[in-house]
Amino acid sequence: MIYNVIGLMSGSSLDGLDIAFVEITDMRNDWSFDIKVADCIAFEDTLKQQLRNAAQLSVPEYLNLHTAFGKWLGSQVNTFIDQNELHHKVHFIASHGHTVFHEPHKGTSVQIGDGAGIAAITGLTAITDLRNMDVALGGQGAPIVPMADRMLFKEYDFCLNLGGIANLTVNTEHPIAFDICPANQLLDFYAQQLGHPYDAHGAIARQGTVHDGLLAQLNALEYYQVNAPKSLANDYTAQLHQLADSSGLAAADILATYVAHIAQQIQKAIAPYQQEAMQKMLVTGGGALNTYLVECIQAHLNNLSLVVPEDSIVMHKEAVAMALMGVLRWREETNVFASVTGASRNSIGGAVWLGNN
Repeated sequence: MIYNVIGLMSGSSLDGLDIAFVEITDMRNDWSFDIKVADCIAFEDTLKQQLRNAAQLSVPEYLNLHTAFGKWLGSQVNTFIDQNELHHKVHFIASHGHTVFHEPHKGTSVQIGDGAGIAAITGLTAITDLRNMDVALGGQGAPIVPMADRMLFKEYDFCLNLGGIANLTVNTEHPIAFDICPANQLLDFYAQQLGHPYDAHGAIARQGTVHDGLLAQLNALEYYQVNAPKSLANDYTAQLHQLADSSGLAAADILATYVAHIAQQIQKAIAPYQQEAMQKMLVTGGGALNTYLVECIQAHLNNLSLVVPEDSIVMHKEAVAMALMGVLRWREETNVFASVTGASRNSIGGAVWLGNN
């Protein structure tokens, strides 16, 4: 069976909307995918600020943003379809939305981007709210990409996503996955203080000096002492910024220290699951293009080979994962593992908004 799906992902780094038209094939339960075309649509500054500050809005302002962002997503899909001549080729859309509030311990995780608006504007069926069922069942609702890791990237022992937040999948039959630490959220912030959108290839961090005192403070934060299942809210990064800002260090030294922190936390996260034999780890997300960061991570890991795939997978793997989750929701099959999130059972997550297709 072949499904042609548009996957949408708005990640914690706020760099833009990842959109991918993906052909997903199920051949007797052997799953594969092909990214036909993909793009990253940058958020305009106004929208970026609205998404960043959504949790502080009044209820009417928040609801209006939820509606407006759904319509914006729908309009971006229409433009993408027009530009790539995809009319009458798309079966449905699977949209993650944008996480604006995440307190799973209180049973709440919210991703805005009204699915009804997406379906109404595009005329295509839209599948949204992919985390909600898992959270209702007592799970973290995150990470939710391990289903794709297990079904589409099963040749790797580990899958590491270096996005706004770094997260890891231990890719066993019953996967374990969790958020490790903030990543690009940290690195981009201080690169932007120097007038750069991000630290290209880690060039600024490479010139800096690791500050042992700040590094020790970062590594001592409470989250790193908690066992999985666990996940991070976007606002957790503020705690790390406060420590860095109070250190009085130059931005290059802060970046160098953050890179060391990320590498050490990844080493700590993987250590309980490593074996003596050589293993492989897939590395994706924008941070996979930060060569200095990848070098530092590799230097901390023995008997583990890091594999950075082609750019289309590096940048759009999470949009592919949303597309697969949408396919499984459409088939009414499990798309979230309880072994990952700590929920009371596996679940079929997602609200379906029927279009006119």
